[in-house]
Formats: sequence, structure tokens, C-alpha cells
Amino acid sequence: MNKIIVKTDKAPEAIGPYSQGVGVNGTYYFSGQIGLDPKTQMLATGFSAQLKMIMQNIDGLLSSVGLNRDNIIKTSIFVTDLGNFAEVNQAYIEYFKEPYPARSTIEVSKLPKDSLVEIEVIAAK
Repeated sequence: MNKIIVKTDKAPEAIGPYSQGVGVNGTYYFSGQIGLDPKTQMLATGFSAQLKMIMQNIDGLLSSVGLNRDNIIKTSIFVTDLGNFAEVNQAYIEYFKEPYPARSTIEVSKLPKDSLVEIEVIAAK
């Protein structure tokens, strides 16, 4: 197996002992993104701002390996409040075009750095 390790400054550095992403056989598994600015490592304030930064970070990860949003096949979304579900749906509609990737949305009690939302994606060439 030939693994490609993703390392880019177009998204925040890993906060712990993990890779930003790993590619195997044309499929890329990207670590969850929170609303950190990749330049300042500061967390955006508020759910909307974090969601917007996450989408920019995902774009950065994708572009670093020659992919784009159309290559995303699955997302996993973690939120600390499912009351924000409608906003997640709206961002999904704005970020993606049909046919939409598969998706899971899960409410969790806490996320790294007290973020309000985290999104991980799987993409394929």
C-alpha cells in the first residue's frame, strides 16, 4: 500500500499526532476541520464564521492534492448543538452542487478548542 500524506499550509496544522489527510489508491481521508484560521491558528467566533472557515480549510486541503469539491464523496459533520442543523443544511447547499455527497451529522458534547462544529471529508479522484 502506497500512502500519500497530506501536509499543507492551506489548512490549519494538525493539533495532535495525526496527519491533515492520507491518500490511498486515489481516495483521500481528511482529518476533521474546525474553524481555525490557518495563518493565525485562531478560532473564528460564532457558528457561522466557524462554518465558513471550515469550508475554506477543506478547499485548501482539496486543492493541495489537486482535488476540488466535486471530488468529495462523504462528509461527517459534528455539531455541539443540533439547533444549528438548518444553518448546516444552508451551508451545504451553498458549498456543494447536486448530486450532494453522502453525509452524517452528529451532535456531540464537546469539540477540540471548544469549537462549535467540525467537518471531515472523504474525497476520491
